[in-house]
Amino acid sequence: MIFEVENKEVFASDAGISFDKKKHTIILIHGAGQSHIVWSLTEKYLSNQGCNVFSLDLPGHGNSEGESLKSIEKIADWLEKVITKIGIDELTILGHSQGCLIALEYNYKFSKKVKNLIFVAGSYKLLVNQDLIDMSLSGDMESLNLIMKWGYGHSKQFIGGNPLSKILGSTREIREILAIDLIACNNYKNGIKAIEKIKCPTLFIFGELDKMITVDKGKEFAALVPNSKIHVIKNCGHMITLENAFEMREKVVEFLKK
Repeated sequence: MIFEVENKEVFASDAGISFDKKKHTIILIHGAGQSHIVWSLTEKYLSNQGCNVFSLDLPGHGNSEGESLKSIEKIADWLEKVITKIGIDELTILGHSQGCLIALEYNYKFSKKVKNLIFVAGSYKLLVNQDLIDMSLSGDMESLNLIMKWGYGHSKQFIGGNPLSKILGSTREIREILAIDLIACNNYKNGIKAIEKIKCPTLFIFGELDKMITVDKGKEFAALVPNSKIHVIKNCGHMITLENAFEMREKVVEFLKK
């Protein structure tokens, strides 16, 4: 599905099913430097549960036009324009990593539209190592390997190659997409305040072996949200959408059906 927001094309993968206003809508928001393809094992599964599902490409990412937005706050404002353009009145937001910050800030600004929040490998702040930021600003391809080695639960060869290198294929894309995302995450400071606006049912999914958002750090976040639910996926790191999408999506559906 392609539509325009602020004279720029936005791509949202919709599992091949047209938007039905009578159905509940789930929006999937990818992490830093990624695109809608990380949700490929999740999107159709959720759609088969009778929901509208949109896996968004953020501006400048994947098939969406424009430049990468430089702050979480600006991305949340852009997301509201997307939601208004599609015609969504109520939704569930499912975010991974950076996508969790976007979901958190969106709910802070537009909570009346949010029915459920689902945070996958997320926290209310996401500090990024300065060396990694500097590497990505220089377009160093090695930054992709460092992210995946740090992001996966086990040090191993990625089956089929590094998935991030299939999304970011040039030094220019690393500079103009990944670096901007990492800086936006690092600079986001409103998280602790935004938590206070969460009043809807909320699910947290963490990876047992996550080195970026440890289970302890994740539980600290969840403890600030009254009546939230937590699920920890064993033998899994930060890249839950790629490492164990099957268990993740099952827990999402289980949560939504309650």
